Amino acid sequence: MNDRQTLAATITGTDAPGMTVQLMDAIARTGAEVLDFEQVVVREQLILALLFGALPADATELTDRLAGTCARLGVTLHITEGVGDNPPRPKRVVVTLLGRPLLAEHVAAAARVISEHGGNIDRSRRLSRQPMTSIEFWVSHAEVVDLRPALARASAEAGFDVAVSPAGLSRQGRRLVVMDVDSTLIRDEVIELLAAHAGREAEVAEVTAAAMRGEIDFAESLHERASKLAGLPVSVFDEVRNAIRLTPGARTLVGTLQDLGFAIGLVSGGFIEIVGPLAAELGITHVHANSLEVVDGVLTGRVQGAVVDRAAKAQKLREFAVAEGLPLSRTVAIGDGANDLDMLAAAGLGVAFNAKPAVRASADTSLNLPYLDAVLFLLGFSREEVVDAAAARELGPLLSQVSKLRARKG
Repeated sequence: MNDRQTLAATITGTDAPGMTVQLMDAIARTGAEVLDFEQVVVREQLILALLFGALPADATELTDRLAGTCARLGVTLHITEGVGDNPPRPKRVVVTLLGRPLLAEHVAAAARVISEHGGNIDRSRRLSRQPMTSIEFWVSHAEVVDLRPALARASAEAGFDVAVSPAGLSRQGRRLVVMDVDSTLIRDEVIELLAAHAGREAEVAEVTAAAMRGEIDFAESLHERASKLAGLPVSVFDEVRNAIRLTPGARTLVGTLQDLGFAIGLVSGGFIEIVGPLAAELGITHVHANSLEVVDGVLTGRVQGAVVDRAAKAQKLREFAVAEGLPLSRTVAIGDGANDLDMLAAAGLGVAFNAKPAVRASADTSLNLPYLDAVLFLLGFSREEVVDAAAARELGPLLSQVSKLRARKG
């Protein structure tokens, strides 16, 4: 095949129903082999690229038939004769750009970095338009370890989000996604909600912020903050559970991952008294968090057992992966604070979600938009696929009820 004549045809113009049928019917009798077929439509404007092999001795009939059909359809045809198939595309990676809005200067900055590192953008597709625009580039002749830091610097300077992942089989199949809870899965810091009931929210918030920035030891900070909860009645847990707010897109992310058969875990430096019921509500079985000591229905201000610090979070990620029979390369970790750094580093893909500067600088990728389901775009799923999955999820119980009613009537 490498030394045989081939013909590349590029067709551009306004798309119309049945165009592919007419084009293929026109050349069917020539016996040409279709080696490649790629098509994209942007606001009804078509770009169709075809590569033909097994050409007849005289390719004139093939080109004439294509030209005549394109003329009737009102589209433009460009033909290039050559030898062999497409060249191989080694060292393939996937680069995902996200922005609200995604500007031309953002795409230019990313494309410049890819080019400077010897990469070539072979193909692209839009993953979403709302609530943000995300575009996926399939790049060859590039290395993840080179592109990730370079694109991270460019994105930080230009103001967009970017992710770089290996292409190929590593991007396919089941994964484990482990999330932090406070300021990641939920918008709140649970310990601050608890402290508000003791009138000490400001004191606790100050210590929390320093701990998340990595300025003080997390375990030390947790003991200090927990001490300010002493004397609160255990009923405060119910009040705080009712007050917490899921991050926008959190329920969509969890539901879609479950539809895909992915495993999900929550690892929190917060408290199991809040995280446990939340996980149960969302159908998440892998859960680990701190526990507050309660004596005679009152919080003592002490934390029971070992504190869930950054090392413990990373260890739980590994344990969840083993339990699911998945290698670390097939894990995703999402977090926002210094307490998440080890977990983000251990995962196959670490995502800093609206994170502190030190975390953004260390993670594989950063998301600085307030929608947790944007993680799905980093994994290669489009908005249309996510919406379709949500619709099927909502329709499922209704169809089940209809089936049961029919069975009863039968």
